[in-house]
Amino acid sequence: MSDPKPLKVVAFNGSAKIHGNTAQLIDMVLAPLREAGVECEIIQTLNARHVTGCRGCSGCKDKGRCIRATEGDPINEWYAKMVEADGIIIASPTHYANVSVEIKSLIDRIGWMASKNGWPLRHKLGAAIAAVRRGGATNVFNAINHFYTIQEIHVVSSRYWNDGIGFAPGEVQNDEEGKMVMKTLGENMAMMLKKMNA
Repeated sequence: MSDPKPLKVVAFNGSAKIHGNTAQLIDMVLAPLREAGVECEIIQTLNARHVTGCRGCSGCKDKGRCIRATEGDPINEWYAKMVEADGIIIASPTHYANVSVEIKSLIDRIGWMASKNGWPLRHKLGAAIAAVRRGGATNVFNAINHFYTIQEIHVVSSRYWNDGIGFAPGEVQNDEEGKMVMKTLGENMAMMLKKMNA
């Protein structure tokens, strides 16, 4: 008998700072997942020259890819990674009380593709992470979770809303409650993944 396929989580970092607070919060969530044997991958979305809104042209219908994606545009690769994964993490810094433009583009384009191709993201697990200096994280949290719920992705919760407070890179390490929330989020996602795939 062959070994079962390992569980996989893909995390999207919507910050332009590769090692900034958003990335550090992702790492806190992935640590317990990796300890539980879950395969984890982080994708950096800082590819601003390819960020674009979805035009709703439906050219992706039954194709599983955005037909408007030009060379170097990673959206089709990212869509395939979401479809393949068992769990999805979308993390964003708070930009004027909302997600970064990269995450908004990801949500809009992948959301439309999924809706036109049989809803392949349904029954996966999803977790939202917001990095914030002071206020506006609730809107980030809501925007990501709205994407999950319309796709029938089951939202993983923690013991509080999933945000970490800090401005300069590394300041989230001083947010003790935020670190507890991220650790619990990772533990809860690992537990739910194992239960759903038992």
